Amino acid sequence: MPQLSQEAILSALRAVKWEGEDIVSRKMVAGVTFAKEEQGTKVNLIIEIEPKKGADIDGLNNQIEQAIKTIEGVSSVAVIFTAHQAAQEHKHEHASSKMDLPDIDYVVAIASGKGGVGKSTTAVNLAIALAQKGLKVGLLDADVYGPSIPRMMGLKGEPSMDENERMEPLMRDGVKVMSMGFLVDEAEAMIWRGPMVHSAIMQLFRDVAWGDLDILVVDLPPGTGDAQLTLSQTVPLAGAVIVSTPQDIALLDARKAMGMFRKTDVPILGLIENMSYFECPQCKARSNIFGHGGAQAEAEKLGIPFLGEIPLDITLREKSDEGEPLTLSAPKSTIAARYRTIADKLWTSLKA
Repeated sequence: MPQLSQEAILSALRAVKWEGEDIVSRKMVAGVTFAKEEQGTKVNLIIEIEPKKGADIDGLNNQIEQAIKTIEGVSSVAVIFTAHQAAQEHKHEHASSKMDLPDIDYVVAIASGKGGVGKSTTAVNLAIALAQKGLKVGLLDADVYGPSIPRMMGLKGEPSMDENERMEPLMRDGVKVMSMGFLVDEAEAMIWRGPMVHSAIMQLFRDVAWGDLDILVVDLPPGTGDAQLTLSQTVPLAGAVIVSTPQDIALLDARKAMGMFRKTDVPILGLIENMSYFECPQCKARSNIFGHGGAQAEAEKLGIPFLGEIPLDITLREKSDEGEPLTLSAPKSTIAARYRTIADKLWTSLKA
């Protein structure tokens, strides 16, 4: 089978015209990635298009698919349109009003100041624990750089479209799930410019048929960049939950995340200490590998709720990798009970 290249894709796309000029020359092709399939190679495209031109997207999509499918070795094509806006337009949108999400009672961001602290694992297990309370729950993977929720939730496949051309979330044990990871291969690097991050995240809210939800849990990428600012400034967040490990360097980054949310008037709903300690499964001796209690002390210092601590646990890690979250695979375990306790505290604070 011939090896596909970005150059071959761009060459084919020069046959696709938009207002008299090809989309490559107009710099509308924002990303090209490949994914192996049984019958060949799937081509994933990200196309930037001005919002006011959106009425002709269907015709443009057909042109693109026809052009790419003429290339030998291509088995399928997936096109993601991002509504590109100039920086001034973004500024105006942020300064005006936040988007209206009338069917979602609460939108809660799960955030961290740095990567590797277990934020996504926390988001997944909290979403499931909330659903186990009988709530209508959605889980949005807003980490467009490295979406991991599909793997952790054990979900694969592209979302179907409803009658209004909105994507239907995939479902797992009562939780509606949407992620950019359903649209691109998990092994492909996602490279986004600032305006593209804004557009992609907005699509995951506006172009998804979430239906009626009591709560939408949003897993943010780590840090305080474009994705976090987009969400804080344009989505009606009920608040943010910060995940940190106990050591000082992690708490330093957690403070930055909390500072960003405060500057954008997003309430801090609480702090969770993950990897709080390690308990030997054989001898039951406890080791504070990363220290212990730092997050609780920080929460008390800042006057915000401390929601709980989750230990460093090999089963939790293994089940996350296997797509079998611990709250589902071992609901009677001590850790699953802790997630349910945290979910209870979170829901109580939202309803207060």
